[in-house]
Amino acid sequence: MTTTTDRADALAERLFGATLGALELFSVYLGAELDLYRPLAEEGPLTAGGLAGRAGIAPRYAREWLEQQAVAGLIEVDEADGAPDDRRYALAPDHARVLVDADDLAHVAPFAHMIVGIGAALPRVAKAYRTGAGVPYAAYGRAFRHGQGHINRPAFARELPDVWLAAMPDVVARLETARHPRVADVGCGQGFASVAVARAFLGAHVDGLDADPASIGDARAHAREAGVDGRVRFIEADAGELADYGPYDLVLVLESLHDMADPAAALAAARAALAPGGTVLVVDERVAAAFHAPGDEVERTMYGWSVTHCLPSSLAEQPSAAIGTVMRPHTVRELAGEAGYGGVEVLPVDNDFFRLYRLHV
Repeated sequence: MTTTTDRADALAERLFGATLGALELFSVYLGAELDLYRPLAEEGPLTAGGLAGRAGIAPRYAREWLEQQAVAGLIEVDEADGAPDDRRYALAPDHARVLVDADDLAHVAPFAHMIVGIGAALPRVAKAYRTGAGVPYAAYGRAFRHGQGHINRPAFARELPDVWLAAMPDVVARLETARHPRVADVGCGQGFASVAVARAFLGAHVDGLDADPASIGDARAHAREAGVDGRVRFIEADAGELADYGPYDLVLVLESLHDMADPAAALAAARAALAPGGTVLVVDERVAAAFHAPGDEVERTMYGWSVTHCLPSSLAEQPSAAIGTVMRPHTVRELAGEAGYGGVEVLPVDNDFFRLYRLHV
């Protein structure tokens, strides 16, 4: 039988493992923020001095970081028993997919930036717990904004056009055959979904809306870099203002509905902004249909984001529905009904983290 001591030891080991994971995520943040991984992938093997010169960092820091990364098994080292300054390090192609390649579906390094952003805001989050107030999205800073935008970038770049929209053949046909189809991306963040739609449908014009001015600035820069800024515009506006910019053939609400203070009003605005025969697609977290505990790793992850970021951020605007990250299917149906939709269809798309809802007018 499991004893009290066994349970205590198991939890202590679990928290030790979490500490190790957090520290290694911080080291990944340093590698990504200082662009240390790319030269190791493209030019390696490199010595500490070689990496320091290419990345513009101090050689002693380069050496310590390289040793830590090798000990953690993230990068490879030649002749580990050699003199410290002579050891040569490289990043293998399979690990480069995770740590460098921004559009690869294996690219989860941006989690590190999200964790750093949350860590910087945690004192404000603790204060909010005592007062019942919220913590504005901007308080989580550039690190979180970068992490959130880039953790979704691979799915938006690869799965949104080819898998998610493909699950609605009539919508794809409309986007491909209409003269100038119009698409809205509500809560667009750094704009990667808007860019992906513009690239996939060359006749489409896309409006990305977000209330965060810094995100809109990032999105405009990303559209310029992608060469689609002539067909994509980013508007600093609340989701409830969408009808002012329509009508749209397709309205996307991707990974943002649960963060909104008034999600029912946002869905009503999306419905009002539709052109005749238009479609609203909501993509949100694939959480369990009902609460149960203990939960699986996806459920634990979503609650982790919720208690540290999504709930405090949504409470920064009052009144707030205060949904949090864990938005279950029945909640989406309730919000859609309140917003005047006739029904909600869960699309048959297999994804570990996202569930797709097509809202029927």
